[in-house]
Amino acid sequence: MSLMTNHTPQRLHADACELPQRQVPRHPADAPLSIHDMTVAYHRKPVLWDVDLDIPQGKLVGIVGPNGAGKSTLLKAALDLVPKVSGRVLVYGKPYKKQRRMVAYVPQRESVDWDFPVDALDVVTMGTYGRIGWCVPVFRKHRRAALEALERVGMADYAHRQISQLSGGQQQRVFLARALVQDAQLYLMDEPFAGVDAATERAIVTLLHDLRAAGRTVLVVHHDLQTVREYFDQLILLNMRVVAHGPTDEVFTDANLHATYGGRLTLLSEAAEALAQQERP
Repeated sequence: MSLMTNHTPQRLHADACELPQRQVPRHPADAPLSIHDMTVAYHRKPVLWDVDLDIPQGKLVGIVGPNGAGKSTLLKAALDLVPKVSGRVLVYGKPYKKQRRMVAYVPQRESVDWDFPVDALDVVTMGTYGRIGWCVPVFRKHRRAALEALERVGMADYAHRQISQLSGGQQQRVFLARALVQDAQLYLMDEPFAGVDAATERAIVTLLHDLRAAGRTVLVVHHDLQTVREYFDQLILLNMRVVAHGPTDEVFTDANLHATYGGRLTLLSEAAEALAQQERP
């Protein structure tokens, strides 16, 4: 549209302040997570570009996309763990630094130093520090809450086992218990299903359902396209930009998957199989 539309040359200067402005999406103040026009770059190379979305309350939301699409970076930028080139992130309408107690983060297991000399109960108890403070003694009630969280993930019998002596699936359960004991409203999980056994995967799915039933919101980076429909209420298809975002039944389509993964045939074949499973009686 021309700038001269609906304006004569004589009126253009006088009406300049009335010219249409770029429409900025409105973000609800009560959304657990709102991302406003966010761009992130590493060494001047964009990793995420112009991401703008809202995460709804009480939903299990999956983030899906190819390797290098910026899925983990999206979580880290929301937590101020990596700098943003532009844009902002709000947690329930406020900057993350003012809402830390409302957010729990489960990082990728590979990013953790598992040789650190602490046992499973110590790790989970660390999740209480946000409420009691770093310089305040840990009381019996805090360790009891940590033990209860370990029980919820089936790890109470390993409470005093050094974390390096646990299997990959057991380590993941310990970190999930640490997130649980934070009693957060918003949970960000970076590939919690990666490298775990079938029993741990079932335990994680049960935990996600319990969190949703309690009204919590969970955002999960996920890579297995065959379980997307089973696990998530909503989906974000990401490849540097948000390709599609919304209810899983509407977003998880062949066209959107092709737009997200391009010519990555192996991943597309997985997507085709996932779609085929949906159509089977």
